[in-house]
Amino acid sequence: MEFGIHIADFTWKSGAAQLGPALAAHVRNAEAAGIQRITVMDHFWQLPGIGPVEHEMLEAYATLGFIAAHTEKALLHTLVTGVIYRHPSLLAKQISTLNVLSGGRVGLGIGAAWNEEECRGLGFPFPPVAQRFRELEETLQICLQMWSDSEEPYEGAIWQLERTLNSPQNVTKPYLMIGGGGEKKTLKLVAQYADACNLGAMEGVPTHKLDVLRGHCDAAGRDYDEIEKTAMIAVNPSSTPATVAATVDELAAAGFTATYVFAAGIDEPSRAVDLIAGAAALVR
Repeated sequence: MEFGIHIADFTWKSGAAQLGPALAAHVRNAEAAGIQRITVMDHFWQLPGIGPVEHEMLEAYATLGFIAAHTEKALLHTLVTGVIYRHPSLLAKQISTLNVLSGGRVGLGIGAAWNEEECRGLGFPFPPVAQRFRELEETLQICLQMWSDSEEPYEGAIWQLERTLNSPQNVTKPYLMIGGGGEKKTLKLVAQYADACNLGAMEGVPTHKLDVLRGHCDAAGRDYDEIEKTAMIAVNPSSTPATVAATVDELAAAGFTATYVFAAGIDEPSRAVDLIAGAAALVR
């Protein structure tokens, strides 16, 4: 089982003015503790359930660039990019730029987006769900084409690109994760395009979702075992390494191979790192 730390809360004791040095220390500490993956949210306001919307939130790709400069080994990506926030070719270029500058450590986590309040507040378009999924599939196709040797045009229903030139090209093929557990569309896209899925496990092990994914793989002629199964869990001030490890053991038994852990209500980032490292030592 690999462990990732998902940085979803930047409201730390050190204060907003010290977020730069605090985040740099946090990711270095995480990597030194053996945490193999570091991710950030793609939101502009804090999410209800983690904190008030007015709490600190950093833009995802500027933050990933900063984290890349302060780490050496960890896999880095968003969990997950909202497809409606960026033109697909810009997103593909952002990922490949960070992949090159990090020595091949940056990938893409992506989903159909859901935060209507945030979008309306900041003026982002928030199309109906069917349109967002059409955008998601075309974005996946454009990214994969731009990350290939092809410079051919792309002709989609939504986007048309005359030349999909992307130089410099990625150092490594970007890790591609689709987040979400939607059974009709999201998991079908995982089976068609992705290296990994990411499922919420805050309310138990989502074994049914894996069964649905297997069915989509069978229908698409995709080897189910090619897709990495990852889960997200939360820790809070009452969590202990033992409670985290117990949850992770259940996930491992169901076939998950990576767990992303985010902290809610913990204002000292070192505490989250200690919880993850302690749990990793206990996982069977």
